[in-house]
Amino acid sequence: MCGLLGLLSAHGDAPDRADAITGALRCSRHRGPDETDVWHNQDVIFGFNRLAIIDLASSHQPLHWGPHGAEGRYTLAFNGEIYNYLELRAELIAEHGAEFATEGDGEVIVAAYHFWGPAAVRRLRGMFAFLIWDAERRVLFGARDPFGIKPLYVSTGPAGTAFGSEKKSLQELAEPGTLSLDQPALQHYLLLQYVPEPATMHREIRRIESGTMFTLRPGEEPVSERYFEPKFAPVPLVGVDQRDALHGRVADVLRDSVAKHMRADVTVGAFLSGGIDSTAIAALAKEHNPNLITFTTGFEREGYSEVDVAAESAAAIGVRHVIRTVKPDEMMDALPLIVWYLDDPVADPALVPLWFVAREARQHVKVVLSGEGADELFGGYTIYREPLSLAPFEKVPGGMRRALGRLSTRIPEGTRGKDLLRRGALTLEQRYYGNARIFRDEQLASVLRTYDPRRSHTEITARWYRQSAEWDPVARMQHVDLFTWLRGDILVKADKMTMANSLELRVPFLDPEVFRVASTIPLSEKITGTNASGTTKYALRRALEGIVPAHVLHRRKLGFPVPIRHWLREEMYDWAAGIIRDSQTDHLLDLAAVRRMLDEHRAGPFDHSRRIWTVLVFMLWHGITVEGRIRPEIPEPRYPVQL
Repeated sequence: MCGLLGLLSAHGDAPDRADAITGALRCSRHRGPDETDVWHNQDVIFGFNRLAIIDLASSHQPLHWGPHGAEGRYTLAFNGEIYNYLELRAELIAEHGAEFATEGDGEVIVAAYHFWGPAAVRRLRGMFAFLIWDAERRVLFGARDPFGIKPLYVSTGPAGTAFGSEKKSLQELAEPGTLSLDQPALQHYLLLQYVPEPATMHREIRRIESGTMFTLRPGEEPVSERYFEPKFAPVPLVGVDQRDALHGRVADVLRDSVAKHMRADVTVGAFLSGGIDSTAIAALAKEHNPNLITFTTGFEREGYSEVDVAAESAAAIGVRHVIRTVKPDEMMDALPLIVWYLDDPVADPALVPLWFVAREARQHVKVVLSGEGADELFGGYTIYREPLSLAPFEKVPGGMRRALGRLSTRIPEGTRGKDLLRRGALTLEQRYYGNARIFRDEQLASVLRTYDPRRSHTEITARWYRQSAEWDPVARMQHVDLFTWLRGDILVKADKMTMANSLELRVPFLDPEVFRVASTIPLSEKITGTNASGTTKYALRRALEGIVPAHVLHRRKLGFPVPIRHWLREEMYDWAAGIIRDSQTDHLLDLAAVRRMLDEHRAGPFDHSRRIWTVLVFMLWHGITVEGRIRPEIPEPRYPVQL
């Protein structure tokens, strides 16, 4: 787990850019405080900040490798971990006589690329973003992991094409005045609470998409290819024996994934909320580390803390447990720094307690496991039950459904059933664009000065719906979430908040082999029952019987809930009002409308908290990144090299 920065020169003058790369690399120091190095030839520069996890004494990067007689042909910059590197290493030695100078996973990537070509990427089980320079062919090859766990930003300018683990490093390399705000990205952010891939909030900087590999030669356009196409292909089950066999396969593949995710030469812990996903990961991890430490966070407000349930789970599975409680004044003080770490605004309030619990965990361990991805793979979100509750609308003729939609607009806000009627009048493609629904169109038009009514969420989701046209509605929702919510929100906050604290986070659910099994689960084993109260993640829950404590097995999902609805009416009101007052975004947002929304939220009964929070996070981002008015104090990482 580290931070990379690379530049492929457009003019063969890479050495002239070495100082600039060295300076920009400091922006990602938190990603790898153990070692820093910069290497270059005439074509490329690779910079690297290392967080040493495997093969601590060796495996330095940038890493040089070559087959016998061509030592040093390849140079690698690699952020992430390859969990099946031992198996691949043995195969490369047995089949090709590959030679290795280290005990790490980086050399395995390069050797696999040399002997198997770009197809080697499909054989990697892990999280990764890497660049390989082939000096013999003068070609740059790179890839990003299937689910988008590790980030990789890209920007092309007069000097060449730059890649980085941190967007802020690419901003540092850009010439002054050359970066501009991406207006469509802003509109999508306010709709979704994150900027969807491949965009960023700057038009000139983009992201390499998840599951994508590419080649790039000096002076040419990149050639990219999607190597991972997730497909949900449910297999019908007949009888108890087939169902039991499925549950056994789920348990087996999870146990195998956790075992491989425990590979490290440093201490591995686990995040633990009150839900089934993180509890399962912690219980399976303890099979490999009897001294496992788990970590959770919560708030001193009833209904917004899972610390008691998490502590009960920790006791049941027999692990040491550490709790970090977060107060509202701590959130307000930390938020500008957190937004700086994010690179682009992400308005998920749960990322704030995640930052605090990561900071606490880093005092004890260097790696943590977590439960991200289980809901997308196994059908865990409550919104996935919506097709059941809206099923009666599917039988209503189209004209009548549209009439019901028009009727819903005349029902006062807050009236019970209004949203059900509105959503029931829409098709799945029209109504579902992920788990976050922040501003509706009419609300967005009242706040965003640059609102474009022609711009819709369908710009983001249409391609994923086309790919899943023949699937059941829940599988289609899962598919959309894999490419929107998961990689735009869940994995961004997981990576940014842990790496901000020089902590590696691993997600065993997001493993190609786990997906291979999960993709075969039929709808009846995801959502049970015939109405909206059905059980979610049914197959996973059955598979985990005897692994997770009974009090967690059928508990509803909460995660790390944050009481911003209450705090924005009370402790955070003046703070929020001050951010709005001082913001220099009036050319983008109607600040008076935002202030009215805050006051209306305070007075009640309307709940505008998520919309207000989304705007506040953008204002802080703008104040830091565009205005330069807000300057968080960036702490220097001070952690031991080995822990």
